[in-house]
Amino acid sequence: MQRCPACLLAPHACLCGWQPALQTRVGFCLIMHSLEPLKPTNTGRLIAETVADTFAFVWSRTETDPALLNLLADPAWQPMVVFPAEYASTEQQVLTAVPITPGRRPLLIVLDATWTQARKMFRKSPWLAGLPVLSLHPEQLSRYRLRRSAREEHLCTVEVAAACIGLAGEQQAAGLLGDYFDIFTDAYLASKLRIPVDLSLPARQRLASHFGRDLSDVRPVPVAPPPAPDGAADK
Repeated sequence: MQRCPACLLAPHACLCGWQPALQTRVGFCLIMHSLEPLKPTNTGRLIAETVADTFAFVWSRTETDPALLNLLADPAWQPMVVFPAEYASTEQQVLTAVPITPGRRPLLIVLDATWTQARKMFRKSPWLAGLPVLSLHPEQLSRYRLRRSAREEHLCTVEVAAACIGLAGEQQAAGLLGDYFDIFTDAYLASKLRIPVDLSLPARQRLASHFGRDLSDVRPVPVAPPPAPDGAADK
């Protein structure tokens, strides 16, 4: 199947040009399991595509990237790891709101992995042990439809980021990131299943308004037909 070289989706579902540019008072540090960058369903990249100050590192149990340690030691940032409070050690401070400290911007460390992998990463990363834990209590269940989760209250990576931005008091930016996630989900399924994208999707309508676009005059890009079976052209 032909794919867009940038977003890797089929041309009729291309996401290019739909990424909102978000300037937020928080920054994100994605710690990615080595398998995540290879997955087309990964949502951590949606954060990197939209939030200006996003850093990404591949996790290693034995070797921590010096650039990551330098980032955590930068006095301009106030690092904290986003994880459920029940997994925090007795020495770790547990937060339920994003602290805003003059002269220091919150740096939210998000473990980009499956839930099983994330628990292992949290447990086996000594450099996380001294950091505060920001514990989320989402009011809504996850909207993620591209992978199965054992518990519906487990948010995917980009949903975690949107919730954190909202906690920092930036509801508009949180909403735009959530809308981009909804469009990504629709576009991914449209690409995978070879069906049209949903131009009436409320999230797409809101982002179109954000960009000043009128979807009423947009003609959907035709869905490419599936390839003919071997030998079909000879019949």
